[in-house]
Amino acid sequence: MKKLWPLLFVLIAACKQKEYNADTLVKNALVYTVDSNFTTANAFVISNGKIIAVGNADTLEQKYLAKETIDAGGKAVYPGFIDAHAHFYEYGLGLQEVKLVGSKSWQAVVDTVSAYARKNSEGWIIGNGWDQNIWAVKQFPNKAKLDSLFPVRPVILSRIDGHAAIANQAALNIAGIKPGQTITGGQIETIGGELTGILVDNAVGIVTRKIPEPSEQIVQSALLDAQRNCFAVGLTTVDDCGLPYTMVSTIASLQHKGDLKMRMYLMLADKEENYEYLFKRGAYKTPSLNVRAFKVYADGALGSRGACLLKPYADKANWNGFLLSSKAHFEEVAKKIAANGFQMCTHAIGDSANRVILKVYADVLKGKNDKRWRIEHSQIVSPQDVKYFGEYSIIPSVQPTHATSDMAWAINRLGTERLKSAYAYKDLMKQNGWIPLGTDFPVENINPMYTFYAAVVRKDLKGSPATGFQMNNALSRIEALRGMTVWAAKANFEEKEKGSIEVGKYADFVILDKDIMKVDGSELPNVKVIKTYINGVKVYDQK
Repeated sequence: MKKLWPLLFVLIAACKQKEYNADTLVKNALVYTVDSNFTTANAFVISNGKIIAVGNADTLEQKYLAKETIDAGGKAVYPGFIDAHAHFYEYGLGLQEVKLVGSKSWQAVVDTVSAYARKNSEGWIIGNGWDQNIWAVKQFPNKAKLDSLFPVRPVILSRIDGHAAIANQAALNIAGIKPGQTITGGQIETIGGELTGILVDNAVGIVTRKIPEPSEQIVQSALLDAQRNCFAVGLTTVDDCGLPYTMVSTIASLQHKGDLKMRMYLMLADKEENYEYLFKRGAYKTPSLNVRAFKVYADGALGSRGACLLKPYADKANWNGFLLSSKAHFEEVAKKIAANGFQMCTHAIGDSANRVILKVYADVLKGKNDKRWRIEHSQIVSPQDVKYFGEYSIIPSVQPTHATSDMAWAINRLGTERLKSAYAYKDLMKQNGWIPLGTDFPVENINPMYTFYAAVVRKDLKGSPATGFQMNNALSRIEALRGMTVWAAKANFEEKEKGSIEVGKYADFVILDKDIMKVDGSELPNVKVIKTYINGVKVYDQK
């Protein structure tokens, strides 16, 4: 009997070793951790939704016994992608509206709207995505055809950038818009004493405020539809820019129920009720939701000539665009946001708008800091103003596909010399040593592979131009990947909890069918997501 005791002890020890001490082991992978040294591994371990070990599979398998094993099949694994600037809710709503992206002419737009109206016979007709810059006649359309087809039913169709729209007379009547009417920070186009239906920037809101609020069911469907499509392209966190405070509770409730699994960083719109809400309540933070920022608009968009430029547009004499609010407003907002400890994120596209906001920020920030105030787009910045980003720790939050979408016609708006300082992502990155990347969807496609391709290769999806667009401002693959992961997290004050595959961080990751760090640049847009995980739980499977 005494001889059996040692054997019994060994058996007991062996049983103890087989007790589960982890939830998931991910192995047989090329893991790009995106840590500070950009190290790679072939395995990592997950417990309670977080990463507890990263390294060699053989070593980890000896130390951990996981309930589940994910065999990546030798594929590359990356941190979950983060879109640092998007309109998640707006994108979801747009999926329920008339889709006009890619329409090759105004007649094609009208035909699509007519087909939609035949299937949807009641209520406002709302559409989005037309772009006159891709038409043979590159001019704003006129509402005459819409008036003929829909004399009573209101119609409003937003341009792809969301900064211009065309409305029919029925919609204009509901909004009370008259020929020759003016508005600060916007434009109501009148030609020959007649309204054309074209509304730019603040003028658009005169009409959209008359559209009935969507039902709770529509709102929830929009959020969940957006989530489904985002998971399919590997997004695990999205910055939603410019929401009303009422959306905070809606999103939080869906997340609490487990229906909305997407992590979100919200920027509330520049409205007094939003300031009152967040200043009184304080920042809102859960593992899935972060609300601590405000989205302000300095100007409009280049495509609709609403971007505010220092000198007139090259293709429109005596026209510089415009600011959407006064400088005094931006100063007032900046001071109260700073006084209450929140983040200011300002849309600025034109070089004049960027200069105004950079100087407003500088007056408040007083030098280097960790407030992480952002300029969204930072699209056209005068060379003499670039230094402000570094001197005042201002974050340029950019969207690389804007460069490749705009490059064919941006030269017409800006001219050769001014274009050189536009879409200058490398120059901007150098100011602080990092730069967050996004898409601005639905203005651009939601796919982060397009972002990566545009940042690194700087060509459109047709492979043009052959040598790339202003390649002196291309990012390296490492920089682009950081921009879509840990640098995007840093822009949200979340780099300690996400953005890389490191111990202690959320187990948000994606498996791709090709290695974007090695595949030929021309193949990048075609790379697909095999699986997407949040908290170590699969939320998308290509199968």
